[in-house]
Amino acid sequence: MSPLPLEAVKEGGDPLAMHRYPGHALVIVGHGSTTNPDSSEPTRHIADSIRGGGLFDEVHCCFWKEEPSMREILHTVISKNVYVVPNFISEGYFTRTVIPRELELEGPVTVRNGRTFRYCDPSGSHPSMTSILLERARVTAPGVDPAATSLLIVGHGTKLDENSAKAAVHQATLLSGLGIYAGVLPAFMEEAPFVSDWAAMTSSPNVVVIPFFISDGLHSYQDIPVLLGIRSMPGPAASRDEVFQHNPHRLHGRTLHYGSAIGTDPGMERVILDQVEAFASNYPSA
Repeated sequence: MSPLPLEAVKEGGDPLAMHRYPGHALVIVGHGSTTNPDSSEPTRHIADSIRGGGLFDEVHCCFWKEEPSMREILHTVISKNVYVVPNFISEGYFTRTVIPRELELEGPVTVRNGRTFRYCDPSGSHPSMTSILLERARVTAPGVDPAATSLLIVGHGTKLDENSAKAAVHQATLLSGLGIYAGVLPAFMEEAPFVSDWAAMTSSPNVVVIPFFISDGLHSYQDIPVLLGIRSMPGPAASRDEVFQHNPHRLHGRTLHYGSAIGTDPGMERVILDQVEAFASNYPSA
């Protein structure tokens, strides 16, 4: 069933209200954490905001490491038609194995017991992420000349999963092609090029660093600041921290601006809806 188009958004209206999905539920799946209180907050906020827009009959979120669990959501959703969007940065083990297993999904479209589940691509893979990254960089370093600035997109990276680095590399390539910044480079915590080598990787007088993560978790407020040299040891949880408000930092003769995780950007709400619309366009008869 395709979405029902609304009238053009009037001046001052809701720019997110492009389509309605009557008779449908939206389930946003996050990772969550048993140790980090900030991990699930972006996903919960997105769900609350979309729910308030009334585009779906139901809007829920669920998690791998927190409640409600994915198995629990299967018994919570009432609607016969369900869109599932993983709020993850990239394709990988969780989006290809864990979520389909826990939600009993057989592919993009699963029909089971009179219900239809539509499994969308992860939020981080949508093309609109490029504009979100540009806006986050601008907000992180307001008034800084992009032509004199290097932009680093920082992912986790791991030799255990080649897909871990692909999303950051892809976005860095797209952003570099726009020619806005003096240089746009991917950097990683656990594989080369390492974020700890940022000073050697860049030559611009200004450097903007954006963590390519869904939430401000242990990596963005503890690990990466230490790797950058902003701190000598990990700090407290993001909700009690001010590391993102201390810009700019003077290090290695450069001016460094450090942003919060891209998944906390207000534009992520639109990205989730973009993935639903992309699925509806790709599978119009589903």
